[in-house]
Amino acid sequence: MKLYLFLLTGIITLISNSCVKNNQDPTWIYIDTWKLQANQTNLEGELTHNITDAYVLVDDKIIGYFELPIKLPLLLDGSRKITLYPTIHNNGISSTKKVYPFFVSYSTTVNLVKNETFNIYPTTKYANNTKFWIENFEDAGIKLQTSTNFLPLLTTASDPSILKYGQKYGWIHLTKKDSIWMGNTQKLALPQYGSEVYLEIDYMNTNRLLTGVNAYGPSLSRANPNIQLNSQLDSNKKWKKIYIDLKEIISYSTNYNLFEQYFEAQLDEGKDFSDIYIDNIKLVYF
Repeated sequence: MKLYLFLLTGIITLISNSCVKNNQDPTWIYIDTWKLQANQTNLEGELTHNITDAYVLVDDKIIGYFELPIKLPLLLDGSRKITLYPTIHNNGISSTKKVYPFFVSYSTTVNLVKNETFNIYPTTKYANNTKFWIENFEDAGIKLQTSTNFLPLLTTASDPSILKYGQKYGWIHLTKKDSIWMGNTQKLALPQYGSEVYLEIDYMNTNRLLTGVNAYGPSLSRANPNIQLNSQLDSNKKWKKIYIDLKEIISYSTNYNLFEQYFEAQLDEGKDFSDIYIDNIKLVYF
């Protein structure tokens, strides 16, 4: 299905480009970047996002996936319904675009006129039935638990040269002496049987950070290593956001009923020290 949609997008783009060259009267839609708005029914934490693309439909017909912002030619005019679905890079892979299941779509009806451009400024929010487990490091205590077997302990900090969201962030400082850190969320009964479950996290790191899921059953447990966040160069480190898909791990863990998200870091080879900054950790599910 994904391959079909990518091929369809390419074909439509080629046809559109060819038609525009041979037809001097297209209409245009300019689609700006997404804005994430608060949903008053949810406790969704800080409204950070990395919605890079939109899945575009016109009159309920598929146009394709497009990175935003973009100006699209259409060989259409008159009143048209345009629907946009917020699309992310699944697991941080730019070639793997996915409509994010927890964001609502944006629709508008426009009156297209040949040779004119209609501007669209899409907004979205979390769906009303979205559930969260959140660690944003703003409370007095830290919900993310550090393994007692490994120092350094996870701490909070508020250095203005590092801070981007809220008042505080999480900080792990690795050295040759204290070279390993392991942390985890509390155990949660997350939905299985194909239900959507995601980890969202904002991070800036000069050391690799492994994410994974521990699964627990009545008499057994299993660790499931997942996505690794590669280290950034200290000279150009910056905050990033990633959406990590947990559905497959959790749904296939049929003998387990409780799950915790874990994080693991070991000082990268050749370094005397490194730092990992994390914020707005969210387990998101229905």
